[in-house]
Amino acid sequence: MQNILDAIQSGNATSEDFASLELPESYRAAFVKKEEVDMFEGLTAKEKDPRKSLHVEDVPLPELGPGEAFVAVMASAINYNTVWTSIFEPVSTFGFLERYGRNSELTKRHDLPYHVVGSDLAGVVLKTGPGVTKWKPGDRVVAHCLSVELEGPDGHNDTMLDTEQRIWGFETNFGGLADVAMVKANQLMPKPEHLTWEEAASPGLVNCTAYRQLVSKNGGDMKQGDNVLIWGASGGLGGFATQYALNGGATPVCVVSNEEKAAIARSMGAELIINRSEEGYKFWNDENTQQDPKEWKRFGAKIRELTGGEDIDIVFEHPGRETFGASVFVTRKGGTITTCASTSGYMHEYDNRYLWMNLKRIISSHFANYRESWEANRLIAKGKIHPTLSRTYTLDEVGQASLDVHQNAHQGKVGVLCLAPEEGLGVLNQEMRAEHETAINRFRGV
Repeated sequence: MQNILDAIQSGNATSEDFASLELPESYRAAFVKKEEVDMFEGLTAKEKDPRKSLHVEDVPLPELGPGEAFVAVMASAINYNTVWTSIFEPVSTFGFLERYGRNSELTKRHDLPYHVVGSDLAGVVLKTGPGVTKWKPGDRVVAHCLSVELEGPDGHNDTMLDTEQRIWGFETNFGGLADVAMVKANQLMPKPEHLTWEEAASPGLVNCTAYRQLVSKNGGDMKQGDNVLIWGASGGLGGFATQYALNGGATPVCVVSNEEKAAIARSMGAELIINRSEEGYKFWNDENTQQDPKEWKRFGAKIRELTGGEDIDIVFEHPGRETFGASVFVTRKGGTITTCASTSGYMHEYDNRYLWMNLKRIISSHFANYRESWEANRLIAKGKIHPTLSRTYTLDEVGQASLDVHQNAHQGKVGVLCLAPEEGLGVLNQEMRAEHETAINRFRGV
């Protein structure tokens, strides 16, 4: 691995140099163990500690197949799917690997007693498998997390509809929280060269998810002038949704939980802010009973106060159970609620009268197809959208990084250095970086 890192950091290694590097038989990776899936039995979700279940040790390098690539991972990031994997909720991910492994001899490689996690990366291509023509060793890349087979017809209008669609590093093995990752070549995209390795790795999953959910015709199909309600507007998903609303000529109505987060939203250019802590909204009496519609109406009145009497065109919904009833209520007649993630609970409840009789639409959104991911990454590379990286850990600290996200003790994205020995490396376009440095660092240390 040291020879690989030396080649990356030299700045003058050619594609031929990278192609001639000897690959290691094993590599350092963060993983969970199949034998430990019951280790948290009897504990609540919040009591489950990723530091106990995530291991960082050497694992064997898998065999590279057709259409695949090995990438030397300089940096990765934490997403909720890594938290879910680490606490074995809502299900153990080993079920995903077992089902994938039954497909073919090639997919059987993924069905192992350990699961290497992580759905983001920035790094350098080391080797490509048969049939790969677009990418070569030495290419500096980031990866999106959509893994598809596309052998059937279903995914050929929208690859997210492929019957064999999976999320890499969550429903497949050999993820990005490691020194080497194995991806399909059609997951690769050019690294934005004004960003460091850790900054370039951090947008990945959440940026692409936000793009599809809000901007794409497969999601909210946002247009200029739309009022967009964004829950958690300074968080991992919400921080990108806020930027897309502003960049696309819409008006974000940003819901945050404290003044510090409100300040972040304002620094992005948002003007309409709802601080939930100050307003004291209580959408549920207890975990089983929602409040009567008075709280929804009070929330809607606050939105109209901010918008000059207008209702919400699109709700960017990801908390799920806690907020969904309110989201459906405050959306305008004919408006849209786009939903993903459900980080506060999957069993949503809402009053269908307010949906059905007002012709509102609920649109489910899950990650993004390659084209949507490419466009989202292109906007990062052009400096139109910026990373939301707040803090970076080392790979050996991946358990603590995941605990931060699990306990919501973070803002934006939490990065993880893999092969990169320190923060701040990997920038090639210093002039462009200087132009956007304030925006790039907006979430730092928050």
